[in-house]
Amino acid sequence: MIIFMSTTTGTRINRQVRNLTTSGICLALCMLLPFLTGQIQQFGAALSPMHIPVLLCGFLAGPFYGAAVGLLAPILRSTIFGMPPMISPMPIGLAMTFELATYGFMAGMLYKMLPKKNISVYVTLVIAMLSGRVIWGIAMRIIMGFLGMPFTLNAFLAGAFINAVPGIILHIVLIPPIVIALKRAKFLESAHQPGT
Repeated sequence: MIIFMSTTTGTRINRQVRNLTTSGICLALCMLLPFLTGQIQQFGAALSPMHIPVLLCGFLAGPFYGAAVGLLAPILRSTIFGMPPMISPMPIGLAMTFELATYGFMAGMLYKMLPKKNISVYVTLVIAMLSGRVIWGIAMRIIMGFLGMPFTLNAFLAGAFINAVPGIILHIVLIPPIVIALKRAKFLESAHQPGT
């Protein structure tokens, strides 16, 4: 009995350490990947490089770690590097905190709930990306309302979908093969046990 409890406790601790380590790596990638776009806001908005590690964190470490990384990444990056701007001239960073937290949470939650088939990775990714974009639109509407600035349906569609097409394609092409490869390597098996 004692041996069983120790093994269970040890497994839980190992899982938590691995998830924390994975989350730390994903958060670090959130800081670094936007440099690939040269800190150019329009280019970065099109490719959305910070979204990639947040979505991966949800898949790899579970919904709560994914949500935490998504929430922290824009705040830390804005504080350290000044991009994305949190409020002025536009509340891009503030709205992104809600968007990315949704990405990380939904990716982790849906992957945990759906059958562990390759198609589920694609379904999870698409639903997570749609959910995050809807939450981004709601957040932008509320924040812009407080700031006394308009946020129209056209602005939502342009920001969430039309201007983001390159990033959407990049994420669909890049993320599922990584997740599927890690699934085959059995890296994901213990990340999605009860309590994660």
